Amino acid sequence: MIKLKDLLDEKVAYYNNPSFIENDPISIPHQFALKQDREIMGFFASILAWGQRKTIINKCNDLKNRFGNEPYRFIKDHSEEDLKAMIGFKHRTFNDVDLLYFVDYFKRFYEEYETLEDAFLQNGSFNSMEETLIKFEVNFFNHPNAPARTRKHVATPMRNSACKRLNMFLRWMVRSDDNGVDFGLWKRIPKSELICPIDVHVDRTARKLGLITRKQTDWKTAVELTDNLRILDKDDPVKYDFALFGLSIDPI
Repeated sequence: MIKLKDLLDEKVAYYNNPSFIENDPISIPHQFALKQDREIMGFFASILAWGQRKTIINKCNDLKNRFGNEPYRFIKDHSEEDLKAMIGFKHRTFNDVDLLYFVDYFKRFYEEYETLEDAFLQNGSFNSMEETLIKFEVNFFNHPNAPARTRKHVATPMRNSACKRLNMFLRWMVRSDDNGVDFGLWKRIPKSELICPIDVHVDRTARKLGLITRKQTDWKTAVELTDNLRILDKDDPVKYDFALFGLSIDPI
């Protein structure tokens, strides 16, 4: 474990720095200074994060332009006419039907709350990440206009999903350090409770390192991985997402 920690700490130090930002979807919320703009575009960038990173970034920039480069202002103040700008947007299976519902959700949410962090809390407090993600998905679709097709774009542990995209978004919003990649905007969710995002590349690398033993890749697998990372750093286990990602593109 000491040798593994040394290896992973070395990779965290290498990848967790500003040079990482440009070619990663996290570059999208980094284009904004306003907290709500970062929340909105960070959420979209994470939800759309499948496929080649260059394509993801291009699609998010397209979406940013459709928002007139002011996503929070657009969400808050758009008219029915303005919503025509959403028509035709598509990335993989995410299309303009899904986008219009996301915009509608954000408009309703920001009319009541100042920060999206409240969507991941229960009465202003945090209990567990599993409970948080389950209740977020339930509340996100708790509206008669919610399209059935859109549910597949917001994962939940209730469906035993690893919830990679939401966990990545939460890492961006919650984690804080002095390196300038993750934002650390949210203070009511402990970074020690974050769950490591797990995709096919991280999964493969973590298995090679003996950090995963579970056969399938699901919510319990993400928890197993994170529990093992907590042995290396109980206060900030998800910093090792940088290392596992780095090792997946730059193997030992």
